[in-house]
Amino acid sequence: MSESKFIRRLSIWRVRHIKEKQFVYFLSIVIGSIAGLGAVALKTSVHYIEFILRDTKSTETQNWHYLLLPGIGILLTILFIRFFIKDDIGHGVTRILYAISKKSSKIKRHNTYSSIIACSFTGGFGGSVGMEAPILYTGAAIGSNIGQIFHLNYKTITLLVGCGVAGALSAIFKAPITGLIFAFEVLMLDLTAFSIIPILMATVTGAIVSSFLLGEKIEFYFTVKDTFDFNAIPFYLLLGLFTGLISLYFVRMNSYVERIFHEVYNPYKKLIVGGLLLGIMIYYFPPLYGEGYTAMKSILSGRTHELLDNSSFYQLYNNQWMFLVFLAILLILKVIAMAVTTGSGGIGGVFAPSLFMGGVAGFAFSKAINILNPSWIKLSESNFTLVGMAGLIAGVMQAPLTAIFLIAEITGGYGLFIPLIITASISYITIHYFEKHSIYTKTLAQHGDLITHDKDKAVLTLINVGNVIENDFTSVAPDASMGDLVKIIAKSKRNIFPVIDENFKFQGMILLDDVREVMFNKDEYEKLFVRDFMVPPSDFVMLNDNMESVMEKFKSTGLWNLPVIENNRYLGFVSRANVFNVYRKKLIEFAEE
Repeated sequence: MSESKFIRRLSIWRVRHIKEKQFVYFLSIVIGSIAGLGAVALKTSVHYIEFILRDTKSTETQNWHYLLLPGIGILLTILFIRFFIKDDIGHGVTRILYAISKKSSKIKRHNTYSSIIACSFTGGFGGSVGMEAPILYTGAAIGSNIGQIFHLNYKTITLLVGCGVAGALSAIFKAPITGLIFAFEVLMLDLTAFSIIPILMATVTGAIVSSFLLGEKIEFYFTVKDTFDFNAIPFYLLLGLFTGLISLYFVRMNSYVERIFHEVYNPYKKLIVGGLLLGIMIYYFPPLYGEGYTAMKSILSGRTHELLDNSSFYQLYNNQWMFLVFLAILLILKVIAMAVTTGSGGIGGVFAPSLFMGGVAGFAFSKAINILNPSWIKLSESNFTLVGMAGLIAGVMQAPLTAIFLIAEITGGYGLFIPLIITASISYITIHYFEKHSIYTKTLAQHGDLITHDKDKAVLTLINVGNVIENDFTSVAPDASMGDLVKIIAKSKRNIFPVIDENFKFQGMILLDDVREVMFNKDEYEKLFVRDFMVPPSDFVMLNDNMESVMEKFKSTGLWNLPVIENNRYLGFVSRANVFNVYRKKLIEFAEE
């Protein structure tokens, strides 16, 4: 029996014997398990590759192979994508959001494994990116493809995508609540009774699979040792402002560097320039190698001198202010190293770099205050390191709840809940003043492709111009006589007639109201022509316009019909009435439990 016949029979059996809700619960467990396995596979492969390649035995000397390793990893990534995948798999979370809003949550099958392999090359060889986004993309692809196999509807497939993402994130950090919140806060899924249970089941399953295979400890598991001091609240407020501004720098510098690389069309030129630039940065500043979790462990364990290992700045540790300068340079370079990695062809995400920069920012901030030594307080550098991580996540991703619960879960408790809320909130407010969208959603929002919690805008995002074009309007030639036009009007049920020349170019349109008086005067039939009455449209629609801009055009012109024109060629009309009908159908599909 072929696979397709087996799936078809299984689907028929499922419809007859298993209710939809129970089936979704079952699939959420399956998806969470597979997403957990994907997370384990990627993390393990990256760590083994890094362990083999990265020689850190001699701490006082530089390692020359840092100059070459990142470029080799990016080269292997490019070759794998170009000759095996033949598709763009970068910017994982952004692509998940685009799939939800514009592709009916359908993600290609190769994404269930391609990001894992590509990111293993990039990250294992030192690319300065995070593994989280490729894992999340993998989880989303697993959920999407399982939904497609069983021919589920858009709403259910979207929920399964959320299960895959939440399960994958939960598996990485063993933080099920964070996985749940990320699905609702970043993917902007509706928080309903129908959706919350499957996602919770997926997150718990992902965490269990990851714990079983990797043990209970996570990347930088840290038990809070210093209690929260209420006298430090003003400094947590300042930390929130500080991390918010760093988040703004992160987002804009990332966009700037990637835009520069985007303008270079030769992929091998990108590789050479990016690989060398990245190698030089890592050679002089080894903490930029890979995700940066090794540096985080060093800071949280109090072994901050390890940040200077294998660098030419090894002797600076005893000079506290010069050490702070070193940390400031790390903050400046980390986002550049990340953007260079992805811009030159590597695969990875922003999650780990955000945690890295947040941790360094929090540590440097508290250490600077302690050096200045205010007489009335001594700040906990480990606490500020952790809270700084939350500040960057809240700012870069504009996801304060995800930031708060992530740090709370990885520290094994809620002892820092108050400072986490303070810093994450201030960071979010700070960056939101300058940037209305996160690093994941900025480009999508600019193109009108972002689905949001605003249900009206969300439904409009799901509608394409191609879905609402009407092409049953009868066209007329500009040189046709009034008599010819009257014959066309007599057979038509429309009151608008597009004027098209012999080259199928759109010239204008005839409105029935404009010719109503003349059309009954037969003496004018051969004296007047269509070109004498045609009028240019007040505005027009193009195929790639988003529906929000189309509705703005209806509002500004006051028209009920707008022509659709592409390369000056007429394609049809979009009417308010038809848009409203399609909108109602989508709203019912989007909102039903």
